[in-house]
Amino acid sequence: MNARLGVTWKCMIGNAKKWKDGMVLEKTVSVGQQQVKISAEITDRKAQLVTINWSDESFTFSEIVEAMGKVPLPPYINREVDRNDSVRYQPVYSKVDGAVAAPTAGLHFTNEIIDSLSKKNILTDEVTLHVSAGTFQPLKAENLEDHPMHSEQIIISRQNLQNLMKASTIIAVGTTSMRTLESTYWYGVKLIGEVDTSFFVEKLSPYQDKKLPTTKEAFQAVLEQMDQLNTDVLVGETEIFIFPGYDFKVCDGLVTNFHLPGSTLILLVAAFIGDQCRVVYIVALTN
Repeated sequence: MNARLGVTWKCMIGNAKKWKDGMVLEKTVSVGQQQVKISAEITDRKAQLVTINWSDESFTFSEIVEAMGKVPLPPYINREVDRNDSVRYQPVYSKVDGAVAAPTAGLHFTNEIIDSLSKKNILTDEVTLHVSAGTFQPLKAENLEDHPMHSEQIIISRQNLQNLMKASTIIAVGTTSMRTLESTYWYGVKLIGEVDTSFFVEKLSPYQDKKLPTTKEAFQAVLEQMDQLNTDVLVGETEIFIFPGYDFKVCDGLVTNFHLPGSTLILLVAAFIGDQCRVVYIVALTN
């Protein structure tokens, strides 16, 4: 994201069939106080590769994207983006660029609320998962296992693990945090198995019929992997698919919003609270 003067990315291309390789779109945008000319070339339509160039090397790709784009509001917010959304549609603890959408459960937490939790000796900690567009892909397969899950980048720190291992109760703020924490457990399982040490959690990894380690054992394996790599931070990928039948290994509670029917996120909520899922939605809709 710090590249200057040219990058090639795999992109989502709307109405892809009408574009041809080599076609170029040009636009001039305001970046700070300067006008910058930007070109986007369809490098490989089938592979969804787009090459973006800009005329002023003093700006990074991150700055160019921010100037070109709009805040990706969810489709159920039926209005145009306004200039306040870049602040309003972000948790107060947001720090790292990379997600296609904000983890909206965090929007309920103000700095004052976080301070009040601290005064009650309730520890808060932060993890990172870069939400991908696949999170919003509706379920279409008759068999859940056939639903394609896009991988998402997650970042976990030594401090995260140490805090988790000391906690008596763990409440995830949002399905994003829950996917991160549960994925970290399954990475620990993978390390204990010693078959593959790559930090990639496949979508059906949790659904295996074998004796599993405790949460602390799995987290300890991840800490030992950090020791071997001489690092305090691990960056991995997860495509974990949590649906009814999943046995939660880390999270004792969940703070979340309501989710759209036919989505993977509502399946996650159903997996967590069971038959009460339908009751909760009915109460909300009738009050």
